[in-house]
Amino acid sequence: MNNQKAFTLIELMVAVSIVGILAGIAYPTFQDSVMKSRRVDAQGALLVYANIMERYYTVNNTYVGAPTDSGTGYYDITVSTNPPVTASTYTLNATPKGAQLNDKCGTLILTHTGVKCPSDNSTCASHTAGCW
Repeated sequence: MNNQKAFTLIELMVAVSIVGILAGIAYPTFQDSVMKSRRVDAQGALLVYANIMERYYTVNNTYVGAPTDSGTGYYDITVSTNPPVTASTYTLNATPKGAQLNDKCGTLILTHTGVKCPSDNSTCASHTAGCW
């Protein structure tokens, strides 16, 4: 008797197919999780920068002249020029860069009143869920 213990080609192809299907599901989910974690990092940076703006206002009684640039590895944090900074208002933008450019939320916005929006203020009410 010949008792060989091995995989047949069909068994091997089934196993490879299953691994391929699992990888096809797992990789996009992993990429989405990475995007979310980078977005959370930018949100934290926006809140820190808002605190810097508030401290500047406390000392100078105006937001005009406050530091204008900061950033994280995947976002540039800037003070918006449209609308411009005034003595009593500001808008902060976290603009994605590099690998984060494909993020569904795009630019994250934080205003002096604490309003948090993705992309632009006109879409704030309808698209904030999932981005902030």
